[in-house]
Amino acid sequence: MKLVSEFRQSGLADGLVRSIRQHAGKPARFMEFCGGHTMSIMKSGLRQLLPPALTLTSGPGCPVCVTHNADLDKAIALASLPDVIVASFGDMVRVPGSRSSLQEAKAAGADVRVVYSALDALSLARENPEKSVVFLGIGFETTAPTVAASILQAKGEGLKNYYVLSLHKLCPPVIKTLLDSGEVNLQGLICPGHVSAVIGSRPWEFIARDYGIPCVVSGFEPLDILQCIDMLTRQVADGEARVEIAYRRGVSREGNRTAIDIMDRVFEPAPARWRGFGEVAASGLKLRPNFARFDAEANFDFDPGPTATPKGCLCGEVLRGVKSPDDCTLFRLTCTPTNPVGPCMVSAEGTCAAYYHYGEDDVR
Repeated sequence: MKLVSEFRQSGLADGLVRSIRQHAGKPARFMEFCGGHTMSIMKSGLRQLLPPALTLTSGPGCPVCVTHNADLDKAIALASLPDVIVASFGDMVRVPGSRSSLQEAKAAGADVRVVYSALDALSLARENPEKSVVFLGIGFETTAPTVAASILQAKGEGLKNYYVLSLHKLCPPVIKTLLDSGEVNLQGLICPGHVSAVIGSRPWEFIARDYGIPCVVSGFEPLDILQCIDMLTRQVADGEARVEIAYRRGVSREGNRTAIDIMDRVFEPAPARWRGFGEVAASGLKLRPNFARFDAEANFDFDPGPTATPKGCLCGEVLRGVKSPDDCTLFRLTCTPTNPVGPCMVSAEGTCAAYYHYGEDDVR
């Protein structure tokens, strides 16, 4: 593995920027699907280096952000049950649901624990045999295999008190939904690096084939992203549409077969609700019938109550790429990192958080 410094050389960046400017002859809008890309782009000031013809738009690739309030309300309701420990990644704890958050539930007496992995949640189950441990399965194809592995391990150990609330999302179906909506006119897609490290670049081929949109899988360093933009710009200039990889050190066309097999062994596709999109067919993962005893939703009786969204919050529109944080009247005023109204201001991969910390008034 190369040193990180090798991906932050100003000379190489200058060369890529010159190449981008040379080939960017016509207006083009590229969407970076992944929130990690948005954060890196904003933090590094890459938008200001691009020629006026190119516009970058943020997409729905933030798993915390796209978690629907109805699903977050389920997690909060589970946390209110006696003898239940809810284990969650840190960002999710602060996201406001319809009436509360996991953080507020914890302050009111619920047992909510922040963990760094599903294995941490397994440890909680071992250490607390008298309680039920519910792990919130948040994430895309990147985290789903590790959660599947934790379920297999729990089954192998005979753990009876470990459960998963599967809120996992699959990325290709929501991209198809976004493109079919016609809300955003895109000339290129910066495909997610970590997701592609698992599923490979093959699942993005329908975008180039069926929609004529160039796709490049990118890493997360500034040079990775500049290389990706350069490759997209060249495709647009040449009138081509194909899938390329600008992240060869982590991604292949076929992906990680072991991770895919583990995920497919435990989960199966199911409809899922996405913030800003509603229900998207076959875009979620539910536990297969032979793993039903680990399914929190099937094994607990709880009432999440009616779903509501904050008035004025544009997180849904931001996730679809039709609005930017600057369009929201709550941004920087009512909605801040210390007082978030929506999840896009909470998550470390949230577009609003990226704009708040690194944006400028004239950012395109």
